Amino acid sequence: MNRITQLFNIQYPIIQGGMIWNSGYKLASAVSNAGGLGLIGAGSMYPEVLREHIQKCKKATDKPFGVNVPMLYPNLEEIMQIIVEEGVKIVFTSAGNPKTWTAFLKEKGITIVHVVSSSKFALKAQEAGVDAVVAEGFEAGGHNGREETTTFTLIPMVRENITIPLIAAGGIANGKGMLAAMILGADGVQMGSRFAASVESSAHDNFKQTILDVKEGDTQVTLKELAPVRLVKNKFYNDVQELYATCPTTDQLKELLGRARAKRGMFEGDLIEGELEIGQIAGLIHEIKPVKEIIAEIISDFETSKKEISNLTF
Repeated sequence: MNRITQLFNIQYPIIQGGMIWNSGYKLASAVSNAGGLGLIGAGSMYPEVLREHIQKCKKATDKPFGVNVPMLYPNLEEIMQIIVEEGVKIVFTSAGNPKTWTAFLKEKGITIVHVVSSSKFALKAQEAGVDAVVAEGFEAGGHNGREETTTFTLIPMVRENITIPLIAAGGIANGKGMLAAMILGADGVQMGSRFAASVESSAHDNFKQTILDVKEGDTQVTLKELAPVRLVKNKFYNDVQELYATCPTTDQLKELLGRARAKRGMFEGDLIEGELEIGQIAGLIHEIKPVKEIIAEIISDFETSKKEISNLTF
């Protein structure tokens, strides 16, 4: 029995990343209905909007789903209260100390998973009492670890250090990637970019097309002084690099970033001035498809790849 399918009571050990501006109830419920675990991305939602998405998700699926909560956002107490009131059973936390909310959520019978980018933080999460960790490599889109450790090296290192279930993330978009991650020690995988480029994703069509257009080398991690983030190299990204050439202060970087830059890019479709967050693996994504087809393809690719490995010789 797979530890991730058992923990969440799902069919496949595939978790959809809780991506801001991409992960509304339509995407989360579609992933859950297709046998994975869908996550509503709370990071881009006001508390009452989150409540609405949770209620709609409960109507759209009778399968388990969760909420992803980045702990660097305001209204955290209100968000956690809504999660409890609405009877959400699974919470993924990120960008903060897992100790802060783990005990509170566990007391309410909620399964808790924390996202980390290093073995050190994986151990801290395990000590805090989480049920599983997501170890996310530097290839991932959006907010990223400062350590620059790639998924290929991160997963076996984290596996060596923890005993709880391990979910691999960053640079995984197909069955081959899933199989590779599991061979390296992961119990399951989390995919963001592949699901951002789905019919059910709440991203703007302009941004979805950009995901298909991205080639190898078209994304870069920047703004490490604020919160490291992997972006598509558009005009906004170039403006950031020009500012870096002047040795800016943190305040100057914040001023350039301004407010709602990610919403502008991914949700409103401004490809010039918006923040376009996507992973390096976008270079392998060539088609926008319904979630059901995406998951069926991943599983088929996984099974085929498993057979191919058994024939490997040297």
